[in-house]
Amino acid sequence: MRRVVVTGLGIVSPVGCDPETYFENLSNGVNGIGYITRFDTTDFRVRVAAEVKDFSILEYVEKSEARRMDLYTQYAVAAADQAVKGSGISGTVEPERFGVYVGSGIGGILTLVAENEKLLNGGPRKVSPLFIPMMIGNIAAGTIAIRHNAQGPCLPVVTACATSTHAIGEAFRAIKYGHADAVIAGGAEAAITPLAVAGFTNCMALSLRNDPDDCSIPFDRRRDGFVMGEGAGILLLEEYEHAKKRNAVIYAEVAGYGNTCDAHHITAPHPEAKGAAEAIRLAVAESGYDGPNDRIYLNAHGTSTPLNDAAETIAVKKAFGDGAKKIHISSTKSMTGHMLGAAGAAEAVAAVMALQNGIVPPTIGYKEPDEACDLNYTPNRCVRTELELSLSSSFGFGGHNGVLAFRKAN
Repeated sequence: MRRVVVTGLGIVSPVGCDPETYFENLSNGVNGIGYITRFDTTDFRVRVAAEVKDFSILEYVEKSEARRMDLYTQYAVAAADQAVKGSGISGTVEPERFGVYVGSGIGGILTLVAENEKLLNGGPRKVSPLFIPMMIGNIAAGTIAIRHNAQGPCLPVVTACATSTHAIGEAFRAIKYGHADAVIAGGAEAAITPLAVAGFTNCMALSLRNDPDDCSIPFDRRRDGFVMGEGAGILLLEEYEHAKKRNAVIYAEVAGYGNTCDAHHITAPHPEAKGAAEAIRLAVAESGYDGPNDRIYLNAHGTSTPLNDAAETIAVKKAFGDGAKKIHISSTKSMTGHMLGAAGAAEAVAAVMALQNGIVPPTIGYKEPDEACDLNYTPNRCVRTELELSLSSSFGFGGHNGVLAFRKAN
């Protein structure tokens, strides 16, 4: 069976728009959450979000091209360019063997809202002819494929908050089973808009605390909902021998992937966390890891919602048994907010860099323990330790569960 490795990383996030800055800020507990600047929140119960800062698409594309992209596609293009450039893969892989698996949980909602306003205010002739190709959820994948002449399999996965974890996992399988030699994989989201904030608020998903330093508090007893984030995460996955032949820098090996469904509820996790636990078990089993649990890091889904964090704790206990308390766990959503369809890939970047650097990022804002969440969540300060296995978990509305396992490549 073919081995799969990570040879490129790309990130656009609320705490950094390149991998080095991103991971340094995560390690130092830098909070990317603030008051919403995109629109007037006077009438909103939620006034905080984790917006991307210091980002310019013009570093990657011409202005005329940027105007034809929804913001979520801009984020995806930038992160993909970083990963491809960093990997040095251009010109070394046959176009027919080069794929793109990049998804979005929501797609071009900013474009959808803007064009709907044009329709209501000016009539049908005012709607842009670019409305559809800017709004659809597959266009980031298609745009990236065009930019990098990737003529192989192209798949925009959509599984809500698990989107980009599944995109990476399915890309891993595509390479492992011989359907591609390299895949640009991940996800992007840009949904901090009045409609989306109102929608998530009214389905009781968001924190109402409105204190940027005390609202995304995963596993804390006071948690009351997640904070919306945005951005993109991309991993360049490559077949191991192909990467070795061209002397590529290898960040980690993709060693396992678990994909299950709760089949329980459209928004709530299964109270016994059966599907989540099985996804973790599957990823670890495929990785073949049988070492000590204190050398495992789990970048948890950790949304800061009452149900998710308790259910995820149950899942970890079921998957690891008595060794669960030895695992290093943290939720980087405490700093980035919940990047929705981009969250899994952004957190996979963090998991890979944690493995590479021997640093477990913290869960910031943690103050009050919860009896239902009694594992090691790396509160408030990073931990430097030798790691051998790094996991990243994502659980989406609809009951979608995805877990990735990374190991150091030998």
